[in-house]
Amino acid sequence: MTEIPIKKKVLFICQQNSGRSQLAEALMSMLYGDRFEAYSAGVEPSRVNPFALQVLAQKGVDTSALRAKSIEEFKDVEFDYVVTVCDRAKENCPFFPGRHIIHHSFSSALSEGSEQAILDSFARVRDEIADWLTVQFGAQTN
Repeated sequence: MTEIPIKKKVLFICQQNSGRSQLAEALMSMLYGDRFEAYSAGVEPSRVNPFALQVLAQKGVDTSALRAKSIEEFKDVEFDYVVTVCDRAKENCPFFPGRHIIHHSFSSALSEGSEQAILDSFARVRDEIADWLTVQFGAQTN
């Protein structure tokens, strides 16, 4: 009988769970969903930024299940990895049980300017996160 590998759980946290953590959750699921269960949350959740959804869709990522979530939703879950993706989340996040706590402050995308400039900045952040995920998690196996 073939044993089904247990996926490692990863939680990405940012301040509002609107951009960087959403990008990380979706990209982790797309790139390494066979080995990792990805989640995201915010210290002060707001809404998923439409530009984040747009740049994910450009890469063929299904965004229908993405929604802004509070870290409170996950307070009883033990994660293998907890990753804060911005400095404000690192400063304001309560302790989360995780075997590995990682902080990587990704660039923030523009919130002002032309629609194309904002979209381009979200695409840059998306690619920065995808590259980091590949280095950090790409070679890992269960």
